[in-house]
Amino acid sequence: MKLELHEKVLTNLFNINNNLTFFDIGACEGLSSVRYLNIFKKSNIYAFEPIPNNFSKVLKNKNKYNLDNLHPHEIGLSSRKGTATFYVSSGKPPNRDTPDDNSTDFGNKSSSLFKPGKTKEVHPWLEFKESITIKTNTLENFCSEKKVKTIDFIHMDVQGAELMVLQGANSMLKNVKSIWLEVEKVPLYEGQALKSDIEEFLINNNFKLILSKVNHIAGDQFWVRQDYFDKLSHKTKSHLNSVSKKVVFKSNLSSVIGKIKDSIKKK
Repeated sequence: MKLELHEKVLTNLFNINNNLTFFDIGACEGLSSVRYLNIFKKSNIYAFEPIPNNFSKVLKNKNKYNLDNLHPHEIGLSSRKGTATFYVSSGKPPNRDTPDDNSTDFGNKSSSLFKPGKTKEVHPWLEFKESITIKTNTLENFCSEKKVKTIDFIHMDVQGAELMVLQGANSMLKNVKSIWLEVEKVPLYEGQALKSDIEEFLINNNFKLILSKVNHIAGDQFWVRQDYFDKLSHKTKSHLNSVSKKVVFKSNLSSVIGKIKDSIKKK
């Protein structure tokens, strides 16, 4: 299996033979959890997916790959415990075949706690035909209930609700070592927190930005808790800093290219 860039970073941050704790928040079909457990085989992953159809796929993949250390939960993490309206996405990009049972879906990855905003401008093929009521919990409450003391890594893909999840961590946030999440520069969802809001929150809570792959619309960032980063070897820190500079440069370049394309389309 060829590792993605952030997965390579993870193997630098953590020993693959250690018993680590991962959170896959917004797990969709659970395929990210499958990948992580293929790398960190002794670890435990708590996967959170509130949409019933998606959650059934998580369970299917757990059984398919015989992952006893994958722990799925049919809830959404947020800033409070209770229930919430969830806007369910669907659709298929043009010229793409409908996936079979063994492959990933196309339109089920953009569901959110927020109403769609500019999402359909970026992806016109996306549809939001229904909303459902889901159960929510906070990260802090969940960890207290399950007696989780430390989270080594969070993979978060929650379509605009990132800040709500982080705010729900409260005192548990200081026990989180690293976070990989998506941020947006434009409001793809109504009322969502944007890139600058996420960055301000994480910096104020003692996190260091390691990787940033953000174009003129959205992208992914990798954050590491500063005190954990400080304990890494000089060699590891130098390597991470080197990778970070290269990726940020590419990110800025893609932003420029994106703006040029937009200006051409308007002419």
